[in-house]
Amino acid sequence: MRLIEQAGLLALRRVDPETAHGLALKALRMGVLALPGVVTSERLRCTVAGLDLPNPVGLAAGFDKNAVALAPLSRAGFGFVEVGAATPRPQPGNPRPRLFRLTQDRAAINRFGFNNDGMQAIGARLAQRPQGAVIGLNLGANKDSDDRAGDFARVLQHCGPHIDFATVNVSSPNTERLRDLQGKAALGALLAGVIEVRDAFPIRIPIFLKIAPDLTPNELADIAEVARATPVDAIIATNTTLDRDGLNGPHAQEKGGLSGAPLFEKSTRVLAQLSALTDGKIPLIGVGGVASAADAYTKICAGASAVQLYTALVFNGLSLVRDIALGLDDLLARDGFANVAEAVASKRKDWV
Repeated sequence: MRLIEQAGLLALRRVDPETAHGLALKALRMGVLALPGVVTSERLRCTVAGLDLPNPVGLAAGFDKNAVALAPLSRAGFGFVEVGAATPRPQPGNPRPRLFRLTQDRAAINRFGFNNDGMQAIGARLAQRPQGAVIGLNLGANKDSDDRAGDFARVLQHCGPHIDFATVNVSSPNTERLRDLQGKAALGALLAGVIEVRDAFPIRIPIFLKIAPDLTPNELADIAEVARATPVDAIIATNTTLDRDGLNGPHAQEKGGLSGAPLFEKSTRVLAQLSALTDGKIPLIGVGGVASAADAYTKICAGASAVQLYTALVFNGLSLVRDIALGLDDLLARDGFANVAEAVASKRKDWV
């Protein structure tokens, strides 16, 4: 970590987390940080759901909710970037405070509630996106919508021409009853509507599905069945958790979704189970607690074709992205893998 980045992180920890997040985005747009550009190698290059990636390390949705930092993020070393979630209409989200640092646990709890500028503003920014980067959009539903399933399709209809992939996010715990859409019948109908919109575009946009880690084995099996039948192009496993086991510090019992290091084992186990249920036929994106090259490699060996991170950046800075990608290259080489695809699910049995 560079000294200027370390100093910046220390300064940001002196203000409340949501303000710090806004300042971090502003610094990124102002060019305060030195960015590495594309990080890649023959070993790191991969194709996931038809997308050609320079490396398999992506930015998870939530860091840049409103697509305001697309240009600098495209130079930050990520293999792909996901922004959003975007809803049809702007909404303020839940009352503040709604983001909490759990420094002792290297974690965070948020209950944002899909605060965003809405698809009109976000779509306009995506229309000005940098070329050459792989950029996706997390689709969401308005809290007060009479047709939440239809909201996902509406956002895709508006923003689809400007993105490389779209994620159906039915796994946020911060919008009341949103996770009910993960049920077999509701999820099948929702995905069918989204894919109908997608199929009308001249260029095929891969559709990803983001699931929660707090699913029973039967619920997970149902999701795998729906994903195979739809078909979905990839599954992101997982979103934040409602679990609070083993947490420390004053904010441990705040309501909302928990992300970061405590989620790593739980999300990786769900990932491996899903890999087994889909027989490796649907690409999986591993998310939850990735904070090092070893973490990313573990997710890949458990069944992920690529990984995403966000919370670790709060504690380690943006230089972590380059470190993870280069470290992952070394780990693949150490174990004799010529590319990422060869390592996928190679140690799945350790997690199921």
